[in-house]
Amino acid sequence: MKPKVTLYTRAGCCLCDDAKRVVLAARDRADFDYEEVDIDSDEKLRRIYNEEVPVVAINEKKAFKYRVELNDFLRRLEARR
Repeated sequence: MKPKVTLYTRAGCCLCDDAKRVVLAARDRADFDYEEVDIDSDEKLRRIYNEEVPVVAINEKKAFKYRVELNDFLRRLEARR
């Protein structure tokens, strides 16, 4: 089964844009499902992640916050298969 990667983000967040570029670039090297969630569309998510975006979760477990590097992402993705 493919891992599921969720990017918790918000509009106007440059770190979120950077994280999205890394995660999407990883799709050339790894197979995973991708979901992007705007935390400002859900009060509960905003309370949880407001000060932490971007957050990258792999199979619903937080893997990164603020910054993500491609090789680190690929390693964690493989470890969580």
